[in-house]
Amino acid sequence: MSHSVKQPIGQKRLTNVAVVRLKKKGIRFEVACYKNKVVNWRNEVEKDLDEVLQTTTIFNNVSKGILAKREDLVDVFGTDDEEKICVRILAEGDMQVSDKERDVELSSMFKDVASIIAEKCVNPNTQRPYTISMIERALKDVHFSVDPKRGAKQQALHALQQLKEKLPIERARMRLRLQIPVTCRNDLMQLLASQQATIESEDLALHNSQLTVTCLVDPGAFRSLHTFVQSSCDGEGRMEVVSLAATEE
Repeated sequence: MSHSVKQPIGQKRLTNVAVVRLKKKGIRFEVACYKNKVVNWRNEVEKDLDEVLQTTTIFNNVSKGILAKREDLVDVFGTDDEEKICVRILAEGDMQVSDKERDVELSSMFKDVASIIAEKCVNPNTQRPYTISMIERALKDVHFSVDPKRGAKQQALHALQQLKEKLPIERARMRLRLQIPVTCRNDLMQLLASQQATIESEDLALHNSQLTVTCLVDPGAFRSLHTFVQSSCDGEGRMEVVSLAATEE
């Protein structure tokens, strides 16, 4: 990665830069980033460090161009590998933005969290989804606040636990279609029962002795069912995700 700060021609050095700052052992460390890329990196949307950082150089003060001392890097981070240190600063540091920019970012992330919950969850009493506006109101009622250092999906899982104190809500179940040899039926039914699955239909194809089962399961049951189909059916089993979030229309 280049150590030169990339800037459009005609602009001053280090203008239009997003700064991420981390303070450790009383020393300030900063990295220069492209605006809007830090959030994408933290949400794992952007995985190319070159697209996030303007330079891997570590600064004490980006705006003044003051570089961090090598001995400070080794003392604080245990290495002078600037790329590795940049990754830590991106993960643990605070992005320096104006109050207006921060408000816009937090508001956008709050809406993202609410949208994810509305998409993935239902009222267990009706199996119907909540609207985004209902989720937003409930999040405000439980005083949920977003963390700009964490991804929206991760925060949605945390927020769901808080929402359960306010209203009946749970993750929507997945609708799966499993095709197995009929000889595996008893084992499959025992597994589905242990996972508290709801069986919607069973169809037996006489020409090849294949049983097709459509069922609703909690998302956490997916892995064990996938393992069963792969390992217990002599390579003749299949599993299809019909719907990631099954809801009543």
